[in-house]
Amino acid sequence: MKELPQAVPSVQVDNERVRVTEWRFAPGAETGEHVHQMDYVVVPLGDGRLKIVSPAGEESFADLKLGVSYARKAGVHHNVINANDFEYAFVEIELKS
Repeated sequence: MKELPQAVPSVQVDNERVRVTEWRFAPGAETGEHVHQMDYVVVPLGDGRLKIVSPAGEESFADLKLGVSYARKAGVHHNVINANDFEYAFVEIELKS
């Protein structure tokens, strides 16, 4: 299996309450498989499509829209891949307990 380029995280805020990270994905870039340890909110920085791959290899797609945020609970386990032919970015806000 071909290795994908890695998405680039840039931590903007990290304090006792939140961690805010901008994620930038070149076309085809991935986060790598990971488990979210905290509840989180994703704020898309543009319209785009992400491929979501479960630990079992099941694939689904998420169509994100500029300004349409969504929230998820801790425990989500996946790999996120840029399914666009252009750079894509979002801001992830993790909520610390």
